[in-house]
Amino acid sequence: MKGTQLGEFEELVLLIVGVLFPEAYGLGIRQEINDQTGRKVAIGAIHSALNRLESKGYLKSELANATHERGGRRKRLFHITVAGKRALEKNHEIRNSLWNQIPDLAWKRLSYDKSI
Repeated sequence: MKGTQLGEFEELVLLIVGVLFPEAYGLGIRQEINDQTGRKVAIGAIHSALNRLESKGYLKSELANATHERGGRRKRLFHITVAGKRALEKNHEIRNSLWNQIPDLAWKRLSYDKSI
């Protein structure tokens, strides 16, 4: 398996694949990212992230049946693997741990110091 670190965008794509299960495919992932975050993302960036995540073993894909709506073309559907779930859990734990280490005093200072 290649590098196991998840970048911010890869984490977002992996989470959206989970949200869209069992119908996670390129254009749907792009639309959901836009809907959930307001972020406009090129479809090429989505496909690159999906390919990286699949090569890391965090996603698996399969071709769905062809449909008339897609002109007889098939969608590539993605789902999270066990390794992908573990990677998301690890990222979640790290973020929560760091968040919980910020002292309340740091937040209080923000309300007093308008220059920050």
